[in-house]
Amino acid sequence: MSWILPKRTLSRRHLLQLSGLSGAGLLLGGCGTNLFSDNVRQISEPLNQSLEALLQTQKLVAEFPLSAIEPDKLLVNTFDFTPQIDPAQFYLTIDGEVSNSMRLSMADIQKLPLTSMVIRHVCVEGWAAIVQWGGVRLRDLVALVQPKSSVRYVYFKSADGYYESWDIASAVHPQTLMAYQKNGQLLSADNGAPIRLASPIKLGYKQSKWVTQIILTSNLLPTKGYWEDKGYEWFAGL
Repeated sequence: MSWILPKRTLSRRHLLQLSGLSGAGLLLGGCGTNLFSDNVRQISEPLNQSLEALLQTQKLVAEFPLSAIEPDKLLVNTFDFTPQIDPAQFYLTIDGEVSNSMRLSMADIQKLPLTSMVIRHVCVEGWAAIVQWGGVRLRDLVALVQPKSSVRYVYFKSADGYYESWDIASAVHPQTLMAYQKNGQLLSADNGAPIRLASPIKLGYKQSKWVTQIILTSNLLPTKGYWEDKGYEWFAGL
């Protein structure tokens, strides 16, 4: 296990001000073989009235050309250990306050429309890197499970014990991905394989790696996020 010390330390209050659990925190402004028959149509249909309204008002962050990718600048930080997960045995559970809880294999996920984007990944430590991420829009997965209209937050649990929470507006932003590719290749274990969050609207520590469960909920849980709950003296930003 290796650690990279930050260039500065942040108080817990400052950390929360940077990240946020709402739109104000935006940076830069039971599944089976039938999943991809009737259920897949939900991706192109309205989620519910409140979420559909969010989608109509969200602004895109500027993306970059492939030539701008900085392959050597994305640092690999880990808060505890690096899980070694067999993609063939992996399942992503999506549940909570939804009408259609699901358990998706990587094969299921990779049958959904692939979205690729070249964006700047920004770490709270003070460094940044332009990266190409490829995967499925989180909003597409949210559409499949049919969230209740009262849902306001999304929780992410990871195989290494890490956890994070996002506001629903950020989760269904069109540039928020559950990514399984980096720079045109499948993710490595260090970068979060088999699947991780990637988005230009959140700092790096909010973009959980090795995600195994996504929970949609109306209210914040007592645990809001690993670093928000534990406090902060030094920080691993990926």
